This record gives sequence, structure tokens and C-alpha cells, in this order.
Amino acid sequence: MPRSSRSLLFIFTLAIAAVTVRASSPKFFMAASQADFLKGDVENLSIDPNGRLILGPATDLIYETPAPFLWSIAGASDGTLFVGSGNEGKVYRVGADGRGSAFFDSTELEVHAVAAGPNGSLYVATSPDGRIYKVDRDGKSSTFFEPKEKYIWSLVTDARGNVYAGTGDKGVIYKIGPDGKGAVFYKASATHVTALALDASGNLLAGTGSPGRVMRIDPNGKAFVLLDSPYQEIHTLRLDSKGILYAAAQAGAGSSNSGSSGSSSDVAANDSSSGSSARTPVPTVSVEVTSFAVVADTSGSSSSGSSSREDRRNVKGALYRINPDGVWDQVWDSKDDAPYDMTFDESGAIIVATGGKGKIYRLEGNPLRASLLARAAAQQVTSLYRDSRGRLYYTTANPGKLFRLSSDRAMKGTYESEPRDAQMVATWGSLSWRGVTGNGDKIELFSRSGNTETPDDTWSAWSSAYTNANGSAITSPKARYLQWRAVLTGGRADGPVLTSVTAAYLQRNLRPVVRSITVHPPGIVFQKPYSTGEPDLAGLDDQGTPERKLAQAAAQQGSVSSLGRRAYQKGLQTLAWKADDENEDELVFDILYRREGETTWKTLRRGLADTIYVWDTTTVPNGTYFVKIVASDSPSNPGDTALTGEMESSPFEIDNTPPVITVSNVRADGAATLLTFDVKDDHSPILRVEFSVDGQHWRGVFPTDGIADSREEHYVVTIDEPIGPRGVTLRASDSMNNIATTQVDAPRR
Repeated sequence: MPRSSRSLLFIFTLAIAAVTVRASSPKFFMAASQADFLKGDVENLSIDPNGRLILGPATDLIYETPAPFLWSIAGASDGTLFVGSGNEGKVYRVGADGRGSAFFDSTELEVHAVAAGPNGSLYVATSPDGRIYKVDRDGKSSTFFEPKEKYIWSLVTDARGNVYAGTGDKGVIYKIGPDGKGAVFYKASATHVTALALDASGNLLAGTGSPGRVMRIDPNGKAFVLLDSPYQEIHTLRLDSKGILYAAAQAGAGSSNSGSSGSSSDVAANDSSSGSSARTPVPTVSVEVTSFAVVADTSGSSSSGSSSREDRRNVKGALYRINPDGVWDQVWDSKDDAPYDMTFDESGAIIVATGGKGKIYRLEGNPLRASLLARAAAQQVTSLYRDSRGRLYYTTANPGKLFRLSSDRAMKGTYESEPRDAQMVATWGSLSWRGVTGNGDKIELFSRSGNTETPDDTWSAWSSAYTNANGSAITSPKARYLQWRAVLTGGRADGPVLTSVTAAYLQRNLRPVVRSITVHPPGIVFQKPYSTGEPDLAGLDDQGTPERKLAQAAAQQGSVSSLGRRAYQKGLQTLAWKADDENEDELVFDILYRREGETTWKTLRRGLADTIYVWDTTTVPNGTYFVKIVASDSPSNPGDTALTGEMESSPFEIDNTPPVITVSNVRADGAATLLTFDVKDDHSPILRVEFSVDGQHWRGVFPTDGIADSREEHYVVTIDEPIGPRGVTLRASDSMNNIATTQVDAPRR
């Protein structure tokens, strides 16, 4: 037997064996695409664009700070790294040996930018009420420049030793000479200047917040907008080896794009109104960094412009590529991850650091396709740094740590799925997977279950390892939620590959429910295929008989019903109903009926798959009737495990017998004719009585009590016009559209 056939047979057998008292159709949780796998958590694993789980780069924790946030990173020629932090406003120095310590402690709360200075010194930009400090290699500091601005978001130095500083909340860029003397270089039409870079021609590239734009500013301070994005903030600018500019944009917390974005300009506004710290007023590890408030002042032109330029796709951020000639493209976006920083690896692929789940993506190819390169043990990856040896370092927030990605693959990686919801307590079936393993490689899966949406200590312990890729019975206890863990261990260079995981489950069978029953008016039916209506009959002058009027009225309302075009056919009764099953089982229906006063239900139809039925009521006596719809999930459940649900209709009338017209007196009264007659019906009230002296024109008459409302009515009619030899035709209808006619001869005069 082929391997795949054995696997399916195993799953089917297990599902049948799991049936105890109640059962339903087996269902499956499956992960087989990148989007599926990205919902879970990875450690030392990567997820490529084809949805393959593979061993990722090994990750080393280099230094763990006591700070909740690390915002910025810079390197020295000897391999020393400097990282700026918050909410304590410190800079930590981490040596090439991984040993770290506090290097500089400012009086402000946040260090959003650091840049290497001359002779091993370091420029440090702080917020709020920001200053730029110059710290020498021994940690001795002095105030280098004080711009009188609330925030300093970005720093860049040129070949002549000039320092450019992007600030907020007035959107000013300062140019500071090596001697610390500075002046306004450019005033942007934005609230914040959040990112700076220099191109090969010496032009300053600036990214702004509120609104999110990218500008090129020449050495004389003349600006040209390269990109007017729909996002709240340009968070990072990076140039690749070919001079192509990449911009990382974030949605603001107040825009439709975001939710929690990490927009620094949003938080700055929050700080300016509340007096609290810049990016994160409360040190916490439970919230997305910097996503605390919208821009407080929405009356200015920049804020209103940003509001009108909201991105409509509800994404958190995007990556733009801007060519030297100014032509740009959006090359990546995400509804889940806000980009914080980017860099390039040795092959030129783009590495993107994101929050709020600490994901690092690698973008390559044409068009660019994203792979999940690694997942940090933190909520945000805030900055990236690639040293002269090509090693990639990154800083995190929530908590504040420094990591390094190795160029070597990890030998072991773990993936945990998101909790999968069976909607109700379920019996677990088989756990199987597909992948590729070589000599020394190993793929093991584990499971646990529980009845809370988020796994906690009430969940079961992780099971023993499942090692049979074709399927093993899940040993976790019955519950509503299931989670699985995959552990990949490599014994060769490329390691194992996991491409899909499937978990079978069997919901507790729930009783189907009949939600409603509609008893349509008698004679109303629905045509399939759709008709163009009831045509007039050739040669018939009077198209207004009661049945013809009903047919025409039904045709005119044909577009209203989803069942089909409405039509009229006497003696038919249309019944329609709605039913559902929480297990999504296939349903069949029995239709039963009884007459008023009877206690026994009789079968009208069994095993009906449709939810509409037309009953030929001419086969039963007149009377008041009820129908019962019984829904069964037997097509999806074996034997006596099937369940039924039922509902009774409201009472409705069946009457296919016309009324009886009895003429008791016809006499002449001068030139007029006086008719006396009775109309009687054995079941339904009399609805309408008419007379015609020529067979074409009809006039209605009323009973002697003035209202037709009972099954027997008395009429006295005076006809003033002459009656010809054909006499008078009387026509009577009951409320069920049954019609009787009779001919009355003219009286002798």
C-alpha cells in the first residue's frame, strides 16, 4: 500500500475508533504555508517564502541590560558596541568579548540615537528636552550641542566631521560643526525628523513623521520630496551598495493602519501633552513600545494632511525602495509587524527588524519575497548593526537585550503553533507531518491541550514525542484547544525541513437546530429556472380573473425572493426552512404533518436534502394543518450516533373546495332586477363576491351585514341595468382563492 494511503487509512481508522456515544465528521487543523507558520513562535528556526520550516541562524545573547528598552546602536573600529537605552537614558558599552557595562548616564530618559565621533568618541542624542553629548573613549562627557528642542531622534556625521541632528516636535534639522557650534539647516513641514542619512553626493536624506515623507536636501538646504507616503512616520533610512535608498515606514497609533505601531512621533505628542517620558512613559514589558497616543494637536496642516492620507489596508508598516532617479516602489508591507530598522547582509539581501513580536525578516529575489529569518526573545527588535566581519547584531525592547546572529545554522530549533480552536470539546485524532530528513536529522512533534484560549498552568503537560510522520494518535486529553510543538534537530549542513503539519480532531456531536419554518401563501411557488413571468394569453380580453391576477402579482415580485421567480399554481403549498449544525455536518430532513385535533404525525417526505418543499394539498381534506421539520445529521455520523433537531410550524389552512352559491329569489322590480342569494363555504371565510351582465365587466357586491368575514354570507343585489338573454353571472371567492360561478337567468317581465 502506498505511504500516503496508509496515512489516510490510519487517520480514518482512528477517527472511527474515537467515536463513543456521539460523533461528527472528522476535521483537520493544518499548517502548510508561510502565513500559517507565521502565526506561531519560532526559536532558531526560519520560515521561507514557500512555507518551509528550516533551521535558522544560531542566536547568541551578547549582553542583557537592566533597561526595558534599547533604542540605538553604534560600533567602534575595535569591535566595541555602544547601545542607547530608555527609560534611564544610559549608554552601555559592550566589548568584543561580550562583556558590558554602563558607559554614560545622561540626565534625560531616552537615548534615541548614537553616532561615532572622532578619535573613538561617541555622540549621544537624548530626549526629552534633548541634548547632544560628546563622550570620549574613557566615558568622560560634555554637552556638545543643545538645540532647545523637545526630542532628538536621529544623528548622522559627514566626512568633514559635521553632525546633523533630526529633532521634534518642530521638525527642525540642525547642522553642528566639529567645534559644537550649530544652526538650523532645514525646517521641515512636519512635526518630527525621525531618520537621517547621507548619499554619495553629500545630499542629506531625511525621513519625517506627521506626515511620513522622505526628502533629499542639498548642501545649500534646498529640499525635494522623494516620497510622500500614506504612513505616519519614516522610521529608518538605509542606502545599499548601489546607492538605492530604502525607507521603513510605520503607521501611527491614531491612524487606521496601525493599532500599536511604535511610532515615535505619536509618542512624542503624548509626551508633549502629558509631560511624561518620550518613547515610553511607563517602563513595561506588556505593551507595544511607543504606541501610546495620537498626535495631540490635530489642527495643524501636517496633522490634517496625515489624516487625509491614511493607508486603507490596515497595515502596520511598509518598506519603500527609492532609486537614485527618484522612482520608488513599495516592496514589502505587513499587517502584523511594524518595521524599526533595516540593513543588508553579505549577499545584498535586506534584513528588516520589526515589532511587536520581535520578528526579523530577510527580503530577497525579484520581486522581493520575505523569509522569517529569526524571532527575538523580546517584543521589538529596535536596531540592527553589521560589523566589519559581517556579523549581525540587534537590540531589543521589552526587554532590553543585545543579540548576535551567527552565520552558522543552529543545530536545533523549536516551533510552537498558536492554540488551535476546535470550537468545543473534541477528541483528538492523529498528528502527522511532511518534511525531509537526512542522516542524523530528526523531526519530533509534541502536543498539549486545554480549555482556555491562552495556554496556562491548567493545560496538560507536553506529550511524549511523536516520531511517525505518517501519523500518531494524539495522547493529549480531550479539550477545546490544541497546540503542537515541532523540534528540528540537524545532523548535516542543510538540516531537516518541515513543510506541513496536520492534526485530526472529532468534535462532540451537537444536535442540529431548525431555526425557522416559512409557510408561504397558498399557491405561491418558485420557478427554476427563472421565468420571465406569466404572459398574457392571446385572444383573451379579460386578463383580470382572480387566478390571473395572483399569477401576475407573483411574477412582479419574482426578483425579491432568493428561491427563484415567484409564480402561482393553485393547490400547491410551499414550505421552506432554515437549519444549521455547529459541527457543520451534512443534514437531511423529514417532513411530517398533522391536522388540527389529531395527535399523530403523518409522514409527508423523508430524507430530503433541500430546505424547500412543495406540497400538493389536493391530496388531503380541507382543514387547519401543522408541519414538523426534523433535521438529522445522519449523513455525517454513523449508526445511532446521529442526532436530530425539530421544529413545528405555525398553523395554516388548506382549502381546495370552492364556495357554494345558492340563489333564492330573482324578481323584477320595475326596470331593475333584484337578486337574493347566499354564499357558503365549508372551511374558509368568503372573501369576494362579484356579478357581470356581459361576462366581461365585473362589479363587487357586499353582504347584507356590510362585511365579508364569515363562511356564510347573505346577499341582496339590485341590478339597475338591462339584463340580456345570457342573464347574470355570479362569481364568489373564498380566502384560499377557491372560485365558484353560477348563471342566473333574467326574470320574466
